[in-house]
Amino acid sequence: MIGARIRKLRTERGLTLAQLAAAAGVSGGLISQVERDLADPSLETLRKIAKVLELPLFSLFQEPDAAAVAVVRQDKRMLVRSPTGGVAYTRVSPGHGRLEVLEGRLEPGGSSAAEPWAHPSEECVLVLRGRLVVEVAGAEHLLEEGDSCYFDSSLPHRYLNPGAEPVDFLIAATPPSY
Repeated sequence: MIGARIRKLRTERGLTLAQLAAAAGVSGGLISQVERDLADPSLETLRKIAKVLELPLFSLFQEPDAAAVAVVRQDKRMLVRSPTGGVAYTRVSPGHGRLEVLEGRLEPGGSSAAEPWAHPSEECVLVLRGRLVVEVAGAEHLLEEGDSCYFDSSLPHRYLNPGAEPVDFLIAATPPSY
């Protein structure tokens, strides 16, 4: 599914497999395997590919026909994990439209990204369970269960779990631009 979408978007933009790989900083073999659904790319690889294709990360998983009303069943959610397994996201929203809602789980000592990064969006995070540090533009904000934090995603940011237990949280982003 995702491989075919990447291939379609790559060809629509007139990029060769080698050009996409070089621009994303990954091997041509990996892109080839991803496009043929022989390899599952990491979250970091998907971010790089989406950036080259100039679209939000989760739009790679977008359904072609957007319904006016969409029900997303818990067992049918799209799942994305970080390369280290520290963070996992499931898409709560249907994957189209101007709002993206994700449920995240961050393992103890984990982070959403190795380094803070930015994207053109607005974000609000709500802690469902545990403690979460939201790092935005170098400042750290500790959130407890039930706390939320809103910020401009064009500022470099990431999520950190300082605790000994996993933290569960919701993210709403508009427009989707991961």
